[in-house]
Amino acid sequence: MRPRPVLAVALALVLLLVGCGEQQRTSRQVAAPAPTASTDPSAAPTPTPAPRPTTRPKPRLRPTPKTLPAGLRRATGVRAVALTFDDGPDPTWTPKVLDQLRAAKVKATFCVVGTQVRKHPQLVARIVREGHQLCNHSWRHDFDLGRRPAAEIRADLTRTNQAIRAAVPGAKVPFFRQPGGRWTPEVVAVARQLGMRSLHWSVDPQDWAKPTAPVLTKRIQAGVRPGAIVLMHDGGGDRSRTLAACGHLIADLKRRFGIAPPR
Repeated sequence: MRPRPVLAVALALVLLLVGCGEQQRTSRQVAAPAPTASTDPSAAPTPTPAPRPTTRPKPRLRPTPKTLPAGLRRATGVRAVALTFDDGPDPTWTPKVLDQLRAAKVKATFCVVGTQVRKHPQLVARIVREGHQLCNHSWRHDFDLGRRPAAEIRADLTRTNQAIRAAVPGAKVPFFRQPGGRWTPEVVAVARQLGMRSLHWSVDPQDWAKPTAPVLTKRIQAGVRPGAIVLMHDGGGDRSRTLAACGHLIADLKRRFGIAPPR
């Protein structure tokens, strides 16, 4: 009968050991953290979306008017005609035009582009020093400037005037000319607010298309009247034909009408 107590004790020890093992495994299972996207190597990382660039829509341009607006200066108001030169100053052509004007002892109006003024301030200084008149012709010859918001027009004209006055402190800029003659009431109004009158023309020989000097001369002589404002160019390209025509034209117009800047 003695073996029975020994067997019972052994059985009790086995059960005790098995129970402890189960308890330890259960504790480890409870303590282990649940796998997450950051700890589970098999989980694919969630990509961070790239920020989308935000662009402001460009403001729509106003329609081009079918007729010229009011407030444009299209004649001198006196018998003398005015010679105007656009798109400079140009280091090749502007000095040669100035030489011809000085030889003839007449004054002209130079409608200058801001980017050119910034490049060649010494030419702007010579224009003023020799008694010629300045005209703001926009910062970068923007044909659509008059169709843009008024704030953009004002910034463009102001920037150009600042460049002119950086070249010639205190320089007077009494006129503005819209590139291409694409006038709008808005650009005329802004120019007036900045103290500038809008200068158009009455004779356009289209020298920008580079006709021959005789053709240029004929076109101007056919269109000129007392008080006319003649449009020509001293910048924006090869102006050799304009320069060739000016030699005869300046003397002829001075004799017939007199030449003086608009006032």
